[in-house]
This record gives sequence, C-alpha cells and structure tokens, in this order.
Amino acid sequence: MTKATDKFDIIRRPIITEKATMASESGTVAFEVAMGSSKRDIKVAIEELFNVKVKAVNTLIVKGKVKRFRGQIGRRRNMKKAYITLKEGNTIDVNSGL
Repeated sequence: MTKATDKFDIIRRPIITEKATMASESGTVAFEVAMGSSKRDIKVAIEELFNVKVKAVNTLIVKGKVKRFRGQIGRRRNMKKAYITLKEGNTIDVNSGL
C-alpha cells in the first residue's frame, strides 16, 4: 500500500446511498477514500477542500465481493469508506462539484 499525499488523491468520491443520505440529516457525510490514508489525513483533506470544521472521522474497509460474470468468477475491489461528522453550522453539499 502506498500512502496518498495529495488531498485530491485521499478523497476519491462522495458516497450517495440511502444510508449515507439518512446520516447526512445529522451532519455526517460519507466519502470513499484512499486505502492508505489515516483519519488525520482525511480530516485535513476535508477541511482544506470544503472549508469546514471536522468533529470526527470514522473509517471502515468494505471487503470486495466475489461475483460471477459470464461464468467467470471475479472479485470486486476492496474499498475504504470515511464517515465525516461536521461541527455545528458546517455543511457539505455533495451534489455540487468542487
């Protein structure tokens, strides 16, 4: 694993699912992040990219599922998610771009 250093390499994309949308009502936003990034790296990147204050960062690794395609067995890639809790008064609109 290589460690990502650029803030654009650390934060890959926002995660827009039903669970992430329900979490956004309480001030939490979900992002896919680089596998080698730490919570501190993620916090700094979010604060610099979106000009917000981060209260907490929770991360988890989603293991890739084994899938079949035309009889061939393949595997999806592993993914690291970060749930970012923002301080009061800060918001991130994931529907608009940077």
